[in-house]
Amino acid sequence: MSDQSISSFHHLTPDSMLDAIESQGIECDGAFLALNSYENRVYRVGVEDKEAIIAKFYRPNRWTDEAIIEEHQFTLDLAEQEIPVIPPLVDSAGQSLLEHNGFRFALYPNRGGRAFEVDNTDQLEQLGRFIGRIHAMGATQSFEHRPSLTIESFGYRPKQWLLDNNFIPDYLLEPYTTLVNDLLVQIEASFERAGNFAKIRLHGDCHPSNILYREETPHIVDFDDARTGPAIQDLWMFLSGDRQFMQARLGDLLVGYEQFYEFDPRELVLIEALRTLRMIHYAAWLGSRWKDPAFPQAFPWFNTINYWEDHVLSLREQAALMNEPALIW
Repeated sequence: MSDQSISSFHHLTPDSMLDAIESQGIECDGAFLALNSYENRVYRVGVEDKEAIIAKFYRPNRWTDEAIIEEHQFTLDLAEQEIPVIPPLVDSAGQSLLEHNGFRFALYPNRGGRAFEVDNTDQLEQLGRFIGRIHAMGATQSFEHRPSLTIESFGYRPKQWLLDNNFIPDYLLEPYTTLVNDLLVQIEASFERAGNFAKIRLHGDCHPSNILYREETPHIVDFDDARTGPAIQDLWMFLSGDRQFMQARLGDLLVGYEQFYEFDPRELVLIEALRTLRMIHYAAWLGSRWKDPAFPQAFPWFNTINYWEDHVLSLREQAALMNEPALIW
């Protein structure tokens, strides 16, 4: 889609989205609630005499149709194996990716739930079992249209984008550039130490906010960032705090995980490297979306002097953490 389409995306109205949903033969009742999503536009929509549904309108130019459909099929396959994910609804023609007036969207069943407890041993073990099952299926074949998690895509390119687009304050340019260049050398070394680990289909953005606990089961939602990479990518975001706490939480997860998929302990050296890549990538992601009116409103602290000073400080801390011994399994 063109830049004009992106501009129009910023101004999608409730009426235009309801028209899109009703084009599928669904009679909406007018209830319309925006949900916590910034990359796409996601709403809970009331339906006459039926349970509400979730409508997700995709940001133009981010994914190809083929990449979206591949993500949908992955979640549909997982759901077919009774793994608690929430796949899109499929219409009578077998289509999950829909289109109306040039905008692509998908519809999902409405599934609520309570927050996941990252320090709950039982919940972590249970979640580990389901992530293990996802990875066991993810390892059976490869994505064809979705990207891989690489140092280039999450490190080098985001760093250069921030520099090229003048986001870094002048007085921090040299410290930031030198620091990130050194971090990327450390990250490369971490990947080399991990060796020839398996690269499988992943959720890609598996963190506590993407887990809904309902009916005593953790439901894993939002596969929008599904990609190929190391298994530890879907585990490390549940590990934070001091080393002792992270070691205990890792044990909780892997006790359940290894019931369904064998974990390669060489990947543990990637935890802080992947955390560092996410920090670099996240700053560039916010910058690349800064012209979207939703972003300055949702992230008012971004692109301030305090933000960039704290960002550099956090990256310096990561440099030290990558020099520490990896967690043990």
